Amino acid sequence: MRASRLLSILLLLQSRGRLTARQLADELEVSVRTIYRDVGSLHTAGIPLYGEAGHEGGYQLLAGFRTKLTGLTAQEAEALFLAGMPGPAAELGLGTLAAAAELKIEAALPPAFREGARRVREHFHFDAPGWYYDGDQPPHLPEVAKAVWNKRVLHVLYRRWAAPSEVERRLEPYGLVLKGGKWYLVARCEGAMRTYRVSQILDLRVAAETFERPDGFDLAEYWREHLADFRSRLFQGHAVIRLSPEGRQRLSDLMSSAVISAVEETAGTPDNEGWITATVPIESLTHAQSEFLRLGAEVEVLDPPDLRQKLTQTTKSLAALYPA
Repeated sequence: MRASRLLSILLLLQSRGRLTARQLADELEVSVRTIYRDVGSLHTAGIPLYGEAGHEGGYQLLAGFRTKLTGLTAQEAEALFLAGMPGPAAELGLGTLAAAAELKIEAALPPAFREGARRVREHFHFDAPGWYYDGDQPPHLPEVAKAVWNKRVLHVLYRRWAAPSEVERRLEPYGLVLKGGKWYLVARCEGAMRTYRVSQILDLRVAAETFERPDGFDLAEYWREHLADFRSRLFQGHAVIRLSPEGRQRLSDLMSSAVISAVEETAGTPDNEGWITATVPIESLTHAQSEFLRLGAEVEVLDPPDLRQKLTQTTKSLAALYPA
């Protein structure tokens, strides 16, 4: 395990240049003290590795040093094929390149490793979008991806939920994220970082103007913070509901994980008919109304009164449409 970590430090420094002890520790999921010990061991082994103190400091390999220990293990080769994304690569306009790269990797592997990689492809297949949604097929995605790669400014006509629904924006595209089968563009607009659904771009023009992407910008870290902020603002209140036994069974198919967890944590003792009472989070009255209607007569909203009233009005309207 330690030998593998020492090799990982070498490969990280070789591929990324100067890295601090904290960056290495975070990457390898160990303590900073462990990195200090490992660096000392590499020094003892004669590896030309040196460190610089200060804000701009870090560890770095001597210029020109390259390790030859870059061969793949059988498990690493299999993991490469397991992580392949032919669908998203094709959407980005890189399908042919991705297929060619996979063929080259497969051809370069020893026969035993090659067989393992084929077995992975035969036994595992990833299909990220849900059952009732095939994912995005945004027409402008290849152009957006090219602008991201070439650091070119985009002028877009964008459709949003708020009025006015169609707006023009000048974007500095930092990166693309595939989430739940949907493509999102992370871009700077008017001095702030924002997220845009690529399928909502109605028209675009790639400008000759370029921009400078900050060296320290981490797309994965930004996305984690964006999701955390989104989820913190998602739920605006709570509802007290009664659920039938059948309603509880259908929760996992129809409701969010937050609602499912809340039912498990707050449910009281079932009554004589098996119904339970629980307190669950809701996004808004309108959203909660549509969500609870999916459970039909297997759920009763007790509170808040406004949500109960909205459901009462909807059921009356339905009864008028479908008289007995």
